[in-house]
Amino acid sequence: MHAYYSDHYVLPLPAGHRFPMAKYRMLRDRLAAELPALRLVEAPAASDGELALAHEPAWVNAVLDGTLSATQQREIGFPWSEAMVERSRRSVGATIAAARRALDEGVAANLAGGTHHASADKGSGYCVFNDIAVAARLMQAEWHRARRTLLRVAVIDLDVHQGNGTAAIFRDDPTVFTLSLHGEKNFPFRKEASDLDVELPDGCRDAAYLAALDGALATLWARHSDAPPGLVFYLAGADPHEGDRLGRLRLSAAGLAERDRRVFAACAERGIPVVMTMGGGYGVNIDDTVTVQLASYREALAGWSAWRARAVVTADGTAAAGLR
Repeated sequence: MHAYYSDHYVLPLPAGHRFPMAKYRMLRDRLAAELPALRLVEAPAASDGELALAHEPAWVNAVLDGTLSATQQREIGFPWSEAMVERSRRSVGATIAAARRALDEGVAANLAGGTHHASADKGSGYCVFNDIAVAARLMQAEWHRARRTLLRVAVIDLDVHQGNGTAAIFRDDPTVFTLSLHGEKNFPFRKEASDLDVELPDGCRDAAYLAALDGALATLWARHSDAPPGLVFYLAGADPHEGDRLGRLRLSAAGLAERDRRVFAACAERGIPVVMTMGGGYGVNIDDTVTVQLASYREALAGWSAWRARAVVTADGTAAAGLR
C-alpha cells in the first residue's frame, strides 16, 4: 500500500505555536518501524493548474507570491513562508498521488492532508489549499478523459471539526457528496451546509458516535443506490480522541479504530476505492495522536490487503480488484 509524505517541509513557526508540526515525522517513523508493508513515498508538488481546479486564481497567486494580508495569515494560523508554500503544494500533491493509486489498487493514503477548512478563495484553520477538493476534481477530469464516463465522488469527513471549506467548494456540485460527522459546538463556529451533516454533542463517547456513523453511512449509500460513488476520500481525523486538546469528544483509541474499520469495510463491500487523509490531531500528549493515526493505517492496510486478495487478472494481464 502506498502512503505519501511531505514532513521534511517544516514551517518556521514562532515559539509556543500550538500546531503540532512534529506529529508528521513521528507518524512516518512509526509507520516505517511498525508497518513495513507500507510503501512510504515522498509526495510530489501540486502544480498551479491543479490548484486552480478548486481555488480562485487570485488566492493561489497570493499564496505563491507571498502577498497574503496579515488578516489572511491569521485566519490560516500560519505566517507566510516559502516552506509553507512548498508544504501546502505537496500536501495536495500527496492526495492526488494517493487518489491515482487508490483507483488502481483500492486503498492509498496521505500522511497529512485533509485540509478541509480551505475554501475556493481563502485558507482557514491551518489549511491553505483544499487537497481533497483539488484531487477530486482532477480525478474526475482524468477519469472522463480516459473513459468518457462520470466519476462520482464521496467525501467521508470524520475529523472532529466540520469540513466547511469542502462543503462550500462542492455546494452546487451533484457529482460530489460531502458527509461530515463533527462536534456541534466546535470550530468552525459558522458552518457551511454539507450534503449530510451529523452534529455531535460535547462529551460524545464510542457507542453514540458509532451509531451516528452507521446512520450516516446508511444514508450515504441509500442516496446513491442507483449511482454509487466510484471513489471515496476518507478524512480520518484523530481529534475526536478523548485526549485531544481541541476535540471536545470522548472517543477511545479502540472506538476510533472501530470507526476506521467500519468505513473501510463499507467501501470494500461495495467495491469503492478509498483515499485516506489524516486531518487534525492535537493531543495533550502528541504520542496519543500518533498512536491513533497509526491504528488508522493498520485498518487501511487491512483494507488494501483485502483488495489485493480479491484481485483478478484480466485478459491483458492487468490486476483488477473490482474497480469500476
